[in-house]
Amino acid sequence: MTAGPGPSAAGALADLLALCAERPVWEPHPERAFDDPPPGRAAPHARPVRRSAVLVLFGVLDDAAARTDHPAVAADLDVLLTRRSPTLSHHPGQVSFPGGGIDPADAGPEAAALREAQEETGLDPSGVRVLGTLPPLPVTVSRNLVTPVVGWWDRPSAVAATDPAETVDVFRVPVADLVDPGRRVTTVLRHAGHEWRGPAFDADGVLVWGFTAFILDRLLDSVGWAVPWDATRTVPAPV
Repeated sequence: MTAGPGPSAAGALADLLALCAERPVWEPHPERAFDDPPPGRAAPHARPVRRSAVLVLFGVLDDAAARTDHPAVAADLDVLLTRRSPTLSHHPGQVSFPGGGIDPADAGPEAAALREAQEETGLDPSGVRVLGTLPPLPVTVSRNLVTPVVGWWDRPSAVAATDPAETVDVFRVPVADLVDPGRRVTTVLRHAGHEWRGPAFDADGVLVWGFTAFILDRLLDSVGWAVPWDATRTVPAPV
């Protein structure tokens, strides 16, 4: 996929629309993916699988351009991220996309992602254009089957952490900086004799890793914005 002559926000939007139309960025995961527990953990068969959605929101979010020049990504293209409260039972303190469980009253993953984003960051959902969804992904440790909802911020609104018990920070990250090879590393998590490795991003001293980094890594690759980086550079997972 190409964004036309030179990187631009309009070209990025076209790339994301094409990505959502083509699907999948990864193979769909059925609920039986939860039958195999993560390394070192017992299978929590007593708990039902929870269906959730996250909002992967792109747009020209502020006046601060990326520090990194990138041939395929506009300097003013950003993605919205949050940092979870350190007191939460699952994924405490991790950087994440806004989102949460799909309630019975929600019309679907798109509605749930917008509702949760509004509750967590205060954004005005009427200014968000939903571009599509990506195949659901399992988060086995919390038994969540998560649908990423890709959005474009047509009319950005003020955002901030609205509930410190759930979210402690809301911030915008230039996409061109995320794909800078100097800001990319592999996280290593060792537990009970097992080892897990995954992609990670240094967002101005904040490590984006785990589930959120996996989505970003695969999305950036699939949309054609990623550049080669040294996956042998490792850091321990901050747990």
